[in-house]
Amino acid sequence: MGSITLKNVQKSFGGVTVIPDISLEIEDGQFVVFVGPSGCGKSTLLRLIAGLEDVTSGQILIDGVDMSKEAPAQRKLSMVFQSYALYPHMSVRGNIAFPLKMEKAPKEKIDAAVDNAASILNLTDYLDRKPRQLSGGQRQRVAIGRAIVRQPKAFLFDEPLSNLDAALRVNMRLEISDLHNKLKTTMVYVTHDQVEAMTMADKIVVLHAGRVEQYGSPLELYTKPANIFVAGFIGSPKMNFIEGAEAKKFDAHTIGIRPEHLAVSKEGGIWSGTVKVSEHLGSDTFFHIDVDGIGTLTARAAGDVPFKHGETVTLSPQDDRIYKFDASGNAL
Repeated sequence: MGSITLKNVQKSFGGVTVIPDISLEIEDGQFVVFVGPSGCGKSTLLRLIAGLEDVTSGQILIDGVDMSKEAPAQRKLSMVFQSYALYPHMSVRGNIAFPLKMEKAPKEKIDAAVDNAASILNLTDYLDRKPRQLSGGQRQRVAIGRAIVRQPKAFLFDEPLSNLDAALRVNMRLEISDLHNKLKTTMVYVTHDQVEAMTMADKIVVLHAGRVEQYGSPLELYTKPANIFVAGFIGSPKMNFIEGAEAKKFDAHTIGIRPEHLAVSKEGGIWSGTVKVSEHLGSDTFFHIDVDGIGTLTARAAGDVPFKHGETVTLSPQDDRIYKFDASGNAL
């Protein structure tokens, strides 16, 4: 079991409150991602769960037991850091086995646990190598293997892919998702990358200034954002926002339209504008279009749509995909 419950958790450093008040329920076996901009409190919240920081007030329950005052080792959680934190003088086998050696586990148990973790992570052929002989992705797998052998109630990942290049990030995303499917263990994952959040999570916690803006499935956050912050943070490219007279036509202070819900054509649309930049990505093209009285809008089109800088085009939003927000930024 590995359910994690936060009840009115608050954290202050001196006179500065970084987590004002968070209550959250993470079910056993879920893959939950904390996402938000730098400084939103996501890593602090993960460290509070791990016991690496003390809560100022509130409770953290693991499997229904209040562990707020317990040391990290007592919580039976395993944390995987951004920096790998491997011992350079030890082999891969030694690094993975280290937590069990510290617990003075029998050699037979250690060997079996290491072999099992190496098999799951495709590290069997690398067990006798040192970390310097491995790629970044392999080092991260070793760090994950070291967490696996402890058989934790939950895994905590603190931006584990930040040090990898773009191609490795994609591969490791798939590997961590596959690992979750194999182990069926609760995973809490911190990232600032909303693409990672959308592709990996069962549920996403969107954080802003230490507060939970919305908690739900990736599709729920994409289709029913609670406010402008979530709407603008989830989705790539980000949602277009329009205020003023155009928004008032829809009885809203602000309307939002995702680039993929904005059709661009030579004529016949409801808004006319000039192509400022065309970003051709192969399968898709992103057009940044200056529209009089509205500003710059981004439209997503098929990769073979040929409009170029300086051309006049028209735009049409999908009527059923226009999001409406009030003056406070909340969804209507």
